[in-house]
Amino acid sequence: MQIELPDKLYYSIGEVAKAFNVNASLLRFWEKEFDVISPKKNKKGNRYFTPEDIKNLKLIYHLVKERGYTLEGAKVALQEKVTIKHDVELISRMEYIRAELVKLKESFDSEEI
Repeated sequence: MQIELPDKLYYSIGEVAKAFNVNASLLRFWEKEFDVISPKKNKKGNRYFTPEDIKNLKLIYHLVKERGYTLEGAKVALQEKVTIKHDVELISRMEYIRAELVKLKESFDSEEI
């Protein structure tokens, strides 16, 4: 899963929900379920996610949505997150390389004479 967010210190819940293509309510639910997600809140209660929160959300998203873990299974897996973190980073890099190769192929196809 390729997440496209600008380089910032804090991200609003709307930005994060749009990047992950999920509802904001799911992010609020995951915040309650997983201790590793702890967005900052202002006086109005608006949530602002840090880049560290985004990394943890990527792990949770990968486990729950892509690999089909239950929430309890994802919690256990996060405790052993060294291997999972490596797997997610590897998958992310491979997806990026694939996207670049597809762009390259499309540019070659459009240059046909």
